[in-house]
Amino acid sequence: MAEFLTDIKELRARARQEIDKGPITSAYGADLPRVIQVCNEALATELVCVLRYKRHYYTASGIHAGVVAAEFLEHAAEEQEHADRLAQRIVQLGGEPDFNPETLAARSHAEYDDSLDLIEMVKEDLVAERIAIASYTEIVNWLGNDDMTTRRVFEDLLAQEEEHADDLKSLLERLPGALNGQDSRAQG
Repeated sequence: MAEFLTDIKELRARARQEIDKGPITSAYGADLPRVIQVCNEALATELVCVLRYKRHYYTASGIHAGVVAAEFLEHAAEEQEHADRLAQRIVQLGGEPDFNPETLAARSHAEYDDSLDLIEMVKEDLVAERIAIASYTEIVNWLGNDDMTTRRVFEDLLAQEEEHADDLKSLLERLPGALNGQDSRAQG
């Protein structure tokens, strides 16, 4: 095993410097204001996803709506957990989570959707999950080793977004007419 790189006394002295910065030490290598901004954009994305999934949950109708609506509700709860984790990390980084409803949609990577067609709902949710996957993959790569804690948060979110996309893809494969463009309202 390699020697510990920093002298223990030096490490202790550094820890006492700028104590008001909490977890942000001289070892933090990322652009802190930009990381907070990116986290706030992801927070907006998650909040828009919560709202979209909730809308879809309450407005889903038709013979297949029960199973699909249950999936929407589960995803809404998980997206809310993502938003909570991001808000918590923003605060840890010394920032302020931006919950401003007036700018939420503009800051979000994903879009809100108010479709009434069950298949369109699933497709729009799948598109949003794919956007989150692409966005969070880019964020993970961008953070690299400069902010490993925030990177791990995004890695965890990414894994769940991939699971959501897989769930939605499976739903589309099981819904009659979903893959050949038929309107699901005609199905029941």
